[in-house]
Amino acid sequence: MSRSRMPLILGLGAAGGVGYYLYSAGGNPRNPIADPPPLSHEADAHKLSSEAKTRMPGRGSEAQKDAEKYGAQAGAKMDQFAGKTQAEIAKVKADAEAYGKDLKHDTLKKVDEFDRKVETKTAEAKSGISSWFGGSK
Repeated sequence: MSRSRMPLILGLGAAGGVGYYLYSAGGNPRNPIADPPPLSHEADAHKLSSEAKTRMPGRGSEAQKDAEKYGAQAGAKMDQFAGKTQAEIAKVKADAEAYGKDLKHDTLKKVDEFDRKVETKTAEAKSGISSWFGGSK
């Protein structure tokens, strides 16, 4: 009779499973998932980069101070720009009002000249018509 090889295969499979369990745990049989081995060099580089950035001196308060400084400078430039813009708007408004007044004055002057011409021509026409009917000039 031949002996069954099933116990040998199960034993080797169990030993392989226990070996892999200990390998992935880094030798710690209690918690193999707490510290899994790194998956790639890219993940390691990202982890080191983020740790380095958080440990840089002045990363917190100095960065906030710089942001406030740049914000204040930007606000000052915006205020200066707004002041220049309002001055330009006031100048354009004054120019437009002066042009409007000149245009109104010229228009009224032309209307008055037209009225005088019409009145003069009307008076001449009246005198011409009344002379037809025997009236005096």
